[in-house]
Amino acid sequence: MDWFGAGEYEIARQVLQRGVAACYLIAFVSAVNQFPALLGDHGLLPVARFVARVRFSESPSIFHWHYSDRMLRSLAWSGAAVAATLVAGLPQFGPPWLPMVAFLLLFVGYLSIVNVGQSFYSFGWESLLLEAGFVVAFLGSEQVAPPLFVILFCRWLLFRLEFGAGLIKIRGGREWRDLTALYYHHETQPMPNPLSWFAHHLPPWFHRGEVIGNHFAQLVVPFFLFAPQPVASVAALIVILSQFWLVLTGNFAWLNWITIVLAFSAVDDATLRAVLPWLPAGEAAPDGPLWFVIVVSLATALLLVLSYWPLRNLVARRQLMNASFNRYHLVNAYGAFGTVTRQRHEVVVEGSDAADPTDETGWRAYEFRGKPGDPEHRPRQFAPYHLRLDWLMWFLALGDPGTRWFEMFLARLLEGDRPTLRMVRVNPFPQAPPRYVRARVYRYRYSTPDERRETREWWVRSEVGLLVAPITLAWRSRA
Repeated sequence: MDWFGAGEYEIARQVLQRGVAACYLIAFVSAVNQFPALLGDHGLLPVARFVARVRFSESPSIFHWHYSDRMLRSLAWSGAAVAATLVAGLPQFGPPWLPMVAFLLLFVGYLSIVNVGQSFYSFGWESLLLEAGFVVAFLGSEQVAPPLFVILFCRWLLFRLEFGAGLIKIRGGREWRDLTALYYHHETQPMPNPLSWFAHHLPPWFHRGEVIGNHFAQLVVPFFLFAPQPVASVAALIVILSQFWLVLTGNFAWLNWITIVLAFSAVDDATLRAVLPWLPAGEAAPDGPLWFVIVVSLATALLLVLSYWPLRNLVARRQLMNASFNRYHLVNAYGAFGTVTRQRHEVVVEGSDAADPTDETGWRAYEFRGKPGDPEHRPRQFAPYHLRLDWLMWFLALGDPGTRWFEMFLARLLEGDRPTLRMVRVNPFPQAPPRYVRARVYRYRYSTPDERRETREWWVRSEVGLLVAPITLAWRSRA
């Protein structure tokens, strides 16, 4: 069965398995820290209400049978523990079915979370993590050679991820075609990081070069992932370098990191050892028992059948972005930032304990962990960790019509709900909740280098208007 094994991709297998598992570890820890406050028994969008109106067949999850915050935490901590063993490489020392079972457990556990996560789990990288976890489950252990089918399907996943994102951009806003998108993106992206301010102030010629480089990396390079070596490895290196630039200049959860991991599916051991000669040379493993060959072949056949819909989407005139074509989030369509906004608006939430809401001296702002607020607060690095509330606040400022969660968020602030308050960086009312809360919209822009030296502010903001007028708990009871 020389056609089955790909022994020259042993290092790639190690990177794929451990890297994807590391992303699962982060995702499960994020669920422990955020899910109960956002979606739990007393959350902003409680799971119990969701499963009462959505059938299991429409959104499979073990939480259709029962949900409690304790059960969620047990599932998430168990998932984190299994992921940690895979990061350490322990199941990979055993028989080929052991890492397969471990990854499928991660897949089922996280699928149960995503499928009841509603708006807070509607991001493309949730489906990406699920698909990647399912695919790498069939890479086997060190007792067998990495299956060639699975290695190639990892490249097909990376191709859809990169080429789909490139097509979304070239078909989207004019700013991608006239090379001006990066004039604005570093400033208006959902969650800037510590280097975003500096990236924004690079010269225009550099930003045009960024766009050209992006188009090359996403529209041309992906085809060479399937070329003979070492061309495929060079293509993978270009993808990796482009993703590292995104890591340096923004916070996009684990999207960039899992893309880097998937790129290693196109890098063979010989190329890696030519660049890093100290890497040890291992012994070639056999292709594996017949049952393993059959299971991998059947899984690959299933994935190839499911590939029809995302392939059709790539050539469709109305390409879908970050779309799942089945309830299990397998073989999805990807893409992001088809358009780039030119102005940044932020929703600033404030509370007041004054008797009169018209008394402006009583209003104080809640500060979020990742999204801009206080102009003097420098953006921080959080990725690959995902701040879900902060991301939805960015969509809210863009006019996202799904505001039920935000109404509940304001109600929880009025109640002084501790799990909700742990989601913010600064609670200006530590002793007792405020009488009133409101939400104002501001136009934000980066300060210029001169303004930064003079005021020490990273942002300059001006008020646009009132999104939510002062409300009290009495409003909440009427609603």
